Amino acid sequence: MPSRRTVLAATAGVAASLAISGTAHANDKKLRSLISRMTLEEKVGQLFVMRVYGHSATAPDQADIDANLKEIGVRTAAEMIARYRVGGIIYFTWAHNTRDPHQIADLSNGIQKASLRQPRGLPVLVSTDQEHGIVCRVGEPATLFPGAMAIGAGGERKDARTLGRIAGQELRAIGIRQNYSPVADVNVNPANPVIGVRSFGSEADAVAGLVAAEVAGYQGAGVAATAKHFPGHGDTAVDSHYGFPVITHSRELWEKLDAVPFRAAIRAGIDSIMTAHIQFPALDDSGDPATLSHPILTGILRGELGYDGVVVTDSLGMEGVRTKYGDGRVPVLALKAGVDQLLNPPSLDIAWNAVLKAVQDGELTEARLDESILRILRLKARRGLFEEPYVSHGGVTRNVGTSAHLAAADRIAERTTTLLVNERRLLPLNRRTHPKLLVVGADPASPSGTTGPPTGVLAAALTEQGFTATALPTGTAPSAATVARAVAAAQDADAVIVGTYNITAAQKTLVEQLVATGRPVVAVAIRNPYDVAQLPAVPAYLAAYSWTDVELRAAARVIAGEAAPRGKLPVPVQRADDPAKVLYPVGYGLSYG
Repeated sequence: MPSRRTVLAATAGVAASLAISGTAHANDKKLRSLISRMTLEEKVGQLFVMRVYGHSATAPDQADIDANLKEIGVRTAAEMIARYRVGGIIYFTWAHNTRDPHQIADLSNGIQKASLRQPRGLPVLVSTDQEHGIVCRVGEPATLFPGAMAIGAGGERKDARTLGRIAGQELRAIGIRQNYSPVADVNVNPANPVIGVRSFGSEADAVAGLVAAEVAGYQGAGVAATAKHFPGHGDTAVDSHYGFPVITHSRELWEKLDAVPFRAAIRAGIDSIMTAHIQFPALDDSGDPATLSHPILTGILRGELGYDGVVVTDSLGMEGVRTKYGDGRVPVLALKAGVDQLLNPPSLDIAWNAVLKAVQDGELTEARLDESILRILRLKARRGLFEEPYVSHGGVTRNVGTSAHLAAADRIAERTTTLLVNERRLLPLNRRTHPKLLVVGADPASPSGTTGPPTGVLAAALTEQGFTATALPTGTAPSAATVARAVAAAQDADAVIVGTYNITAAQKTLVEQLVATGRPVVAVAIRNPYDVAQLPAVPAYLAAYSWTDVELRAAARVIAGEAAPRGKLPVPVQRADDPAKVLYPVGYGLSYG
């Protein structure tokens, strides 16, 4: 990897001319000077954050070259940077950017080298969605933490801060300086298909405290945090990836609920805020998504909330922002609304040329672009990219997935597992009276592609605790034959552990037939805690809030009595037969005491 001396040589005229102090606007004069030397095309590029396929900036696999040619018209990340001069690149697991920490570090360095060798080259802001829990792009051996709702169940701001600090150290070590986390949405709709357990909970003040703590952790570690999805995506029944949600909150309710965590994030000095592709008539009755709304982004976020950091769109490939306007209009309207960074357009060529033409035609001024570029460069300066754009393998080894970090994640996870039902004190299970366990349930794909499967992880963790546990995956929609196979296997077990995943009718049938065997059944909600309302006959029920290994291992320790259940519900669970009534309120959680 490049040495410190090589780095400074490569960035001569940029890093050498900027004595970055880290304060918000101290270097504006120098940054404005950089902007004044940029061509219009370079300015347009600086606004975009784009995906690119491959594990390497210059030598990706042939399949990734083919994908890049098809979607972007270039072969590699380096070629994309040379053609479009993009200011940011976003990493995805499915784009094959995140095989392992050392490879990611090399990819990040390759991207920086490709950009800094350009005329008037600038460092690239590399970003990703590392929320932890069910949305995670960088997997093992990096440290993986419980997701937001689990942290909400733990209720400890210090845990949120520790998560941000450790995850931030690890992201920075592999060259990622902007994380699209934390989720600041207040999840008040149990049917929300896109937020759910990605939210800290349903109580605005509790969410706000955890958001601010996580922001402090990430940014203290030198990584830009991003509060999302403004003005609030927590009360939707439509996934904005595939449709166009409408929020029916009044302005007054928005102030008391959705706005609270974003205000807290701004007070905490948040570097960036991500927009939501939602319609919010009480804030803007035009029918436009918030991402394209001047009243919401400039009027409320900039004006009323006083935010002057970077505003980044949610992915411009999502249906929620593409419903009303074409892909060439969306980026122009987003900039007119007050956005700074344009994230992941379906076609970079269409979007880039649309912005360029809008400036050439006078619809957008170059001065308007300069405002956004100044905010983006301030962020890059604050996060040290001008001084230290490169990372080292030694830094990866020292920071990523260390035993201390992994132990911290395990400790935090133990504070999140929530015991909702425990009839006749079935839990903790006794190794002498229930030595043989059967583990069944859903095996959703690992968020990062590196963990799981959940039934196997639970079985292995319970075996470590002294039981003999066997895994029998049954899926999210088990067939009658699969249910029969599980029921037959239960005859040979002393107790059954079943993982439920956003419970379906078929999963409900499976659990009910297992209960009917007379064997003790312990259910574990491995995603939404609301599942428990559908299973009144289950004698023991735990909420783990995610199916990642760290949470499942914690649940196994609770089942075995090696750890006490300490989590409290951060959302209410309504009755299945009467959703107007609460079955388990916020703050509910049993203990072994």
